[in-house]
Amino acid sequence: MNKIRVAVLGYGHLGKWHCQKVVAHSDRVEFVAIVEKFPAGQIQAKTNHPGLRVVSDVSEIMGEIDAAFVVTPTSVHFELVKLLLENDKHVFCEKPLCSNDHEALALKKIALDKKVVLQVGHSERFHEAWERLVPRLHALKTPYTVRINRVAPFKGRATDVDVVQDLAIHDLDLLMYLFKQKPKKIKASGIKIRTNKWDHATIQVEMEEGCEAIIVVGRNHVKEMRDIEVISQDGMIFVDLFMNKILEAPKGEVSEGVFVKEDTYPKRDHLMLEHRHFYDSIQNGLKSVVGLYDGLAAVHLIDCTLESMDRHEAVIVKWT
Repeated sequence: MNKIRVAVLGYGHLGKWHCQKVVAHSDRVEFVAIVEKFPAGQIQAKTNHPGLRVVSDVSEIMGEIDAAFVVTPTSVHFELVKLLLENDKHVFCEKPLCSNDHEALALKKIALDKKVVLQVGHSERFHEAWERLVPRLHALKTPYTVRINRVAPFKGRATDVDVVQDLAIHDLDLLMYLFKQKPKKIKASGIKIRTNKWDHATIQVEMEEGCEAIIVVGRNHVKEMRDIEVISQDGMIFVDLFMNKILEAPKGEVSEGVFVKEDTYPKRDHLMLEHRHFYDSIQNGLKSVVGLYDGLAAVHLIDCTLESMDRHEAVIVKWT
């Protein structure tokens, strides 16, 4: 089987990790080049990957690659993904796929006509916890309530976008992935603290069959928390995504005198798994693990959330 010729577009914080995963798959991938327009990033790329080509524009190596990883600021995702698709290249794009619904529609029109793989980097789907819990979550009796926290101290990264595009997109995507009830209405509020964009957001999501979700995201918190709890007629499930724990308080006792059971699951290299799935889709014709429609749905929910924050009122989620 021929090796997949790939390039990584962007050598920032996450781009460095993607480059490491490409190198780790050298048995099935040929690393053609790193595309980085900033001189400082070019120097770092050349230092960390001696002998590898480092170019400033993807057009310089377009004819030499089969696939590309888009790991640039969100503001340029659309133009790069569009260009790659138009040139019949397989694309892995870090979340979000693009900035808004208008761009998403344009990408959809192009992607549907192409016989290439498009995968979106919604890495939070790869926790082992979901393999254990998804069948049960899909079978939950309605109505139920979901609460999600994703907050952390300020890290100085991703300030080109607001906290909704940076963090909440993970959890809005998880709502679609973990539960069968689609979002119907979103009411969100936010606070600007360290930047001129939303740094904290509270998102209330009304779903089908009386289900609801409350998502809190922030990038100026005093500690780091990533957790999700589900409260239903069957009891409560709490997943600590930071500590890799699952706690359950089921409807009945687990054993005499014990009402809460605790389990742990191993931490995974989500990025490594994403790369493996991407290459499998290209070489073996497998369906993309997080494909076009997943990426489009997440962008649409982000658009609705930001619209609600700007208008200070609830927004109806319109699915087409």
